[in-house]
Amino acid sequence: MDTVKLNALKRHVFFELLDTVGRAFLVVRYSDQVRIGKRGFLPEEKEHGLVLVINQKMNFVWEEGTIQCRLVFGQTPEDCFIPEEFVVGINSPEAQTQFLCLAEPSVPTPVRKESPVQKPSRAAKKKLKPGTGKVVTVDFTKKK
Repeated sequence: MDTVKLNALKRHVFFELLDTVGRAFLVVRYSDQVRIGKRGFLPEEKEHGLVLVINQKMNFVWEEGTIQCRLVFGQTPEDCFIPEEFVVGINSPEAQTQFLCLAEPSVPTPVRKESPVQKPSRAAKKKLKPGTGKVVTVDFTKKK
């Protein structure tokens, strides 16, 4: 799916919940690009994500692909900078609803040299129906 449209959907869901019930919870995936002031992510949050509570009275901005706000953790205010592609969930207990987006953020992939297409053997050609000699097999599994 187009990441621009997906991020616009996240913003829309967030602001609809905020307008409807007055607050929304954001679940943020760990990344070096996400800044949570000097505090950062705790070890458990790096693994499971960080939940932020945003309400209508807070001063925050969600524009140009980022969320910028000052949040208080305990007694310590922290300046936060969150690229929207790392928002993986938006929920509201009051509305009994949640929106999850578990797609991995798009990362530029290096250009790989394609391997030459192997021609099927004569025996394999006989087993193929006419017009099906150019079958491409695609592996959609993720490689890490």
